[in-house]
Amino acid sequence: MSIRPNFAVSKSLSDFDPKIFDQKCLVSGVCINAQQVKKGDLFIAFAGAKTHGAKFIEQAVKNGAAAVLSDKKLDAQIPSFITPAPRKLIGPITAWLYSHPFEQLVAAGVTGTNGKTTTANLVKQIWQLSGMQSALIGTLGVQIGGENLPTTRTTPEADELQALAATTLEKGCTNLVMEVSSHAIDQSRVKGCKYKVVAFTNLTQDHLDYHKTMDSYFAAKATLFTAEYASAAVINIDDLYGAKLASGSDIAVTTVSRRDSSADYYLKRSEVSKNGYFVEIVSKKGEVITGDFGLLGDFNLENLLLAVAIAHLTGVSTTQITSVLSKLNSVPGRLEKVDVGQSFTALVDYAHSPDAVERVLKTARSFTGGKIIGVLGCGGDRDRSKRTLMGKALFNGCDQAIFTSDNPRSESADQILSQMIDGLVLGSKGFVFPDRKQAIDQAVKLAKDGDTVLVLGKGHESGQDFKGLITPFDDRIELAESIKRGMKS
Repeated sequence: MSIRPNFAVSKSLSDFDPKIFDQKCLVSGVCINAQQVKKGDLFIAFAGAKTHGAKFIEQAVKNGAAAVLSDKKLDAQIPSFITPAPRKLIGPITAWLYSHPFEQLVAAGVTGTNGKTTTANLVKQIWQLSGMQSALIGTLGVQIGGENLPTTRTTPEADELQALAATTLEKGCTNLVMEVSSHAIDQSRVKGCKYKVVAFTNLTQDHLDYHKTMDSYFAAKATLFTAEYASAAVINIDDLYGAKLASGSDIAVTTVSRRDSSADYYLKRSEVSKNGYFVEIVSKKGEVITGDFGLLGDFNLENLLLAVAIAHLTGVSTTQITSVLSKLNSVPGRLEKVDVGQSFTALVDYAHSPDAVERVLKTARSFTGGKIIGVLGCGGDRDRSKRTLMGKALFNGCDQAIFTSDNPRSESADQILSQMIDGLVLGSKGFVFPDRKQAIDQAVKLAKDGDTVLVLGKGHESGQDFKGLITPFDDRIELAESIKRGMKS
């Protein structure tokens, strides 16, 4: 855990649970990474995907660990405690040590397959523009006030997450919004968190390498919508899984919809404008929010509805929301424009599921008079069952489809590509370029006036992973440079 609040409070572990911690032992921090242990920490050692944390006990002791908690007795020079499921206690113990920071914050958690990043960012923007000092944790990193911090996961590990919440309070913020991944829920990373409101965007095929079935994937998400984690929920009922969740949740539910006028927040009107939409949102209580919304894509209207409902439930008036609506900005790597003076539209998007690819291409079709030229790859060491579906979505949604690599990781890029194009007859419509730079160059070469070039899959990412070696690669930079070269030739 690299981020800690500055205050240091020592507490006796026996005050947390005398049955587990049967001797008095003072600790001032919690850490699961032996290399990051600080003096006075409780080191929690558990079985990971590849090895058990017990292997690193000597490193933890050397760095100053005051005690260790594990699922087995460890030969350590410090007090050692045993519990059958140590991972489930990381969050609760850290939350207790930092005086339950989530309960002191106006905290919101956003989950779902697509839209988490944009929805969370919109919530933070509305809060900030309404005068609420706010923090954000998600795919794009951590923002606490005006400070930006990197993160390696959409949802940090439980010890770091609680420390971030405590740091948020320490820096004078009152509000925190974060993305909550299904992996994080399943792996108990949000144990110890209590949100004022949690939100559900949608559920489409993704992460089946981990969850195996859509039912298991949904069950992981649904766990967040219980009294253990939240007081209230905001749910998109235009999604079938969202409708199912709304009907079965045991906490107060607020619904949003673009199609169902009986929802608590309903998109009564959306008119396409030059830079986005003019929208009219009405609440069941008769409150109206109107104005210009500058993000492209019908799916962003769903994200807006969720963000509006979350903001309203957490104390932002409809008058305030209306006043800031036109000031909301798009999120890096989400339908982000690349414009260096070319005569065609160029966009970069993070779409990395079949549904997301379909949605983005449908959006592009709505404003493109010419051809749609798409570039897409699939990541290695991830859900293989979605690759053919993503390839089909690209091929069907584009006039010219270019298949390339994403982050192959430990897999063969050629094998991933063969799975993407399985069953497709490419003809003159499809191209395969394993080198992503060459694929982008091909898209630019094909583009004419009025066309749209879409580079999909990596969005904001600034590197490409080949067998553990990450080399610099930013789709936005590569696309801009390719266009410039094309304009010179």
